[in-house]
Amino acid sequence: MRLFFRILLIIAVGLSVYLCVDSILRPIHFNREKDIRFNAVIGRLIDIRKAQVEFRNYHGLYANDFDTLIGFVKHGYIPFVLKEGVLSDKQLEDGLTEEKAAEIVYKKRTRDIKKWGLEGFRRDTFYANVLDTIFGKNYPIDSLRYVPFAHNNEQFELRAGDITTTSGLIVRVFEARTPYEVFMAGMDKQEVINMRLKAEKYDKYPGLMVGNIFEANNNAGNWE
Repeated sequence: MRLFFRILLIIAVGLSVYLCVDSILRPIHFNREKDIRFNAVIGRLIDIRKAQVEFRNYHGLYANDFDTLIGFVKHGYIPFVLKEGVLSDKQLEDGLTEEKAAEIVYKKRTRDIKKWGLEGFRRDTFYANVLDTIFGKNYPIDSLRYVPFAHNNEQFELRAGDITTTSGLIVRVFEARTPYEVFMAGMDKQEVINMRLKAEKYDKYPGLMVGNIFEANNNAGNWE
C-alpha cells in the first residue's frame, strides 16, 4: 500500500512540475510562432502595397481585385526616363523648359541644339516589365493573393475606391487585410481570441492590414 501511495506521489509531483514548466513555455512558444507568422503576412502586405503603388502610378487608381493587380504585375510595363544633363539657370530664365529641350533633342533640330547649348542634354523613355522591376522575375506573383499560413488557401481581402476630404479633394485609397484567425489557424485558440478582444477594445482591426478604405493614411500598415 505504501508503495502505491509513493507511486501516486511521484506521479503527482511529476504532473505538477510538467504543468508549471508548460505554463512558462507555452506563451514563449506562442509568441515565437506569432512573430514568424506576423513577419510573413506583413511581408506579403508590403508586396501588395508595392504592386498597388505601381498600378496607381500607371492607371491613376488602385486595383480592386487580385486578378487585375496580378495581371498588371505579370504583363504590364512601366516607363523610366533616362536623364543626361540639366538645364542651367540662364536657360530656364530665357524660357527653355524640360519639355521643350527634350522635344528639340528628340527631333534633332541641330540649329536649336546649338542655339540653346543642348549638346549634352538627353531624355529617353524606356519601358520595363513591372514584375522584373519591383520583385524580380522569379517572384511567385500568383501567390500574392494568398495569406501565409492559412489552412484553406484563404486570400487577403482587397478593396479600392476613393474618398473626398473636407476640402473637396478626391483621394484614391485601397485596403488589403486579413484577420488573426486566418493566419494564426492551429495556434492556441484562447490566445488568438484574447488578441482579437484586445484589438476590438481599442477599436482597432483584429488582424493585419495595409492602407485604409475609409481614410487617407498614405497606405500605412497597422503594424507601422
